[in-house]
Amino acid sequence: MTDQPISPDQKIAKIHQFYLNLGPQHPSTHGVLRVILEMDGEWVLDPQPDLGFGHRMHEKMGESRSWSKFFANVGRMDYVNAMAFNHAYAGLIERAAGIEVPRRAEYIRVITAELNRVASHLLWLGAFILDLGAFTPILYTFDDREEILDILEDITGSRLTYSYFRVGGVMKDIDDKFIKGTLKFIQRLRDRFPMYETLVNGNVIIHKRMKGIGVISQDMARRYGVTGAVLRGSGISYDVRKNAPYSVYPEFDFQIPVGKAGDCMERYFVKFAEMEQSLRIIEQALDKLPEGEFRAKVKKIKLKPGMTSYSVETARGELTLLLIGDGSEVPYRLKIRVPSFSNLSVMPELCSDMLLSDLVTIMGSFDLVIPEIDR
Repeated sequence: MTDQPISPDQKIAKIHQFYLNLGPQHPSTHGVLRVILEMDGEWVLDPQPDLGFGHRMHEKMGESRSWSKFFANVGRMDYVNAMAFNHAYAGLIERAAGIEVPRRAEYIRVITAELNRVASHLLWLGAFILDLGAFTPILYTFDDREEILDILEDITGSRLTYSYFRVGGVMKDIDDKFIKGTLKFIQRLRDRFPMYETLVNGNVIIHKRMKGIGVISQDMARRYGVTGAVLRGSGISYDVRKNAPYSVYPEFDFQIPVGKAGDCMERYFVKFAEMEQSLRIIEQALDKLPEGEFRAKVKKIKLKPGMTSYSVETARGELTLLLIGDGSEVPYRLKIRVPSFSNLSVMPELCSDMLLSDLVTIMGSFDLVIPEIDR
């Protein structure tokens, strides 16, 4: 069977088409991610993410050593929101071993996890706006983020890849210095919100770059299993802290910001509003902080046979850890379901037939952390 003849118009169209590598070393990918773009001039015809450049076999490592020796790994998957991964793994082992955590420890976990969430959102805010061509906001967001890193460093000994949680509690108790510093930061950030509203949120260029771009319908969101602000920006109110609550989150009064249009603008405003809700949670937790132990006395742990799962809400969405135990200290199987992977999966369908500059905007609105995906 012979090939059909190509018309002159088709020949001209093929001449203008080419392939472009976005990454794996490119500022807008925020990590070692390669996106293979089939292009027609400035128009993206077919974007295909290509993973594997930073694969470190975390799951296999979790199945080849005892649960305690794997603890340092979890904070290196989502290095921007390591406390959430700490929380998920500690909760998983505690559930598998039937360990009860002191209430003070649970409160400290929530306080530090929410502080880390705000730090993650500040990094995203500055970097996202930088992707759109505005340099000034990142100077302010990193200035605010440094305040949180200083506070957390005092009790964790680290500024990024935290390994602060322990099975049964936390590594170290918080003190008056931590409490005063945290309350001072809350007031500082609230005083800065009006500045961010003027500098960024009301900027007409930002609105032009984000409004109506990358619209994810509720049907598309459900088909791909997106979570976090990507899901809530499409009008679906789902947050693990509310819908499948864990730790002591049910004891706090906070709202889940939800958008409507499902575009980059809605995802942006959802994440921006989440910072105030995190501050509310921290304030309540500090106000009601109970006395008592910050860690339970834990003896040698054997993981009960069978399946155990634990889910938390990270800065990017739902994180679920699934463990199959066989009665030893080493998990037989450890599966880690991260939010950035499902959020990235929507890109080929969402970003076909759009301008390259709009694709960069959409990737920024997803708040991707590549080592979390490429684990």
